Amino acid sequence: MIKQMDYKTLADRFWVNGFLHIPNFFSKDLMTKLNRICLEQFGMDPDWEHTNEFIEKSNCEIVPWFPIREGVREFLDVDQDSRFSQLTQEILGEGWQNLYCMSMFSKKGTNGQAWHQDSPPDDAKKFNLNRLVYTHSITEEIGGQVVAVPGSHKTGLITKGDPDENFDNQVILTPKQGDLVLLHGHCWHRVLPVTGAYRVSTNFRAIPSGTPEEITDTAIYRNMKYYFPTNEVIEER
Repeated sequence: MIKQMDYKTLADRFWVNGFLHIPNFFSKDLMTKLNRICLEQFGMDPDWEHTNEFIEKSNCEIVPWFPIREGVREFLDVDQDSRFSQLTQEILGEGWQNLYCMSMFSKKGTNGQAWHQDSPPDDAKKFNLNRLVYTHSITEEIGGQVVAVPGSHKTGLITKGDPDENFDNQVILTPKQGDLVLLHGHCWHRVLPVTGAYRVSTNFRAIPSGTPEEITDTAIYRNMKYYFPTNEVIEER
């Protein structure tokens, strides 16, 4: 587990690429405990919570769970970690706030998730910050790596096109247990198919001051805009 770090240097690296991968941020003991709780919650064959239309268009076969909302206090050990908060403040500035904590489970043989942006890039100052915590290691055998396009958080709306196209400049992140991945909500990213037993990660989302809490209600894919509160495609692309 990292005990000392240069928050400004890490934040600068984040703002260049729109994402940042920090190995060994959290202890393996804590991650093992949280992973066990996730598996007890999900099992190995949880039911889908999204519509068939959404799954087909987004290739998103991920089941969400919100542990802190449900009073699972063990996840507060991450949420209230002082280093975690200091790094977040260095990136987002004064007045930032937590949005929600969402654990995400993918079954063996599922598609991961197609290219998307987690919040509309209409205003560069209004976005969400994904703070992805890995309670178990992602490996090539398991699949489910995170793929991101460096600098795409500065380029506006994601282009229309093949939802799973490979880009020449894409970067594949393969985080291990205890790693932290920070991802700007406007950064183009996707999740590769899951070939191993399962994949789970937990996203402690945050937002800068002045950003509406509903910023992640609309996600932008290469083939659609999707509005989660009503579970509907609001624009074909």
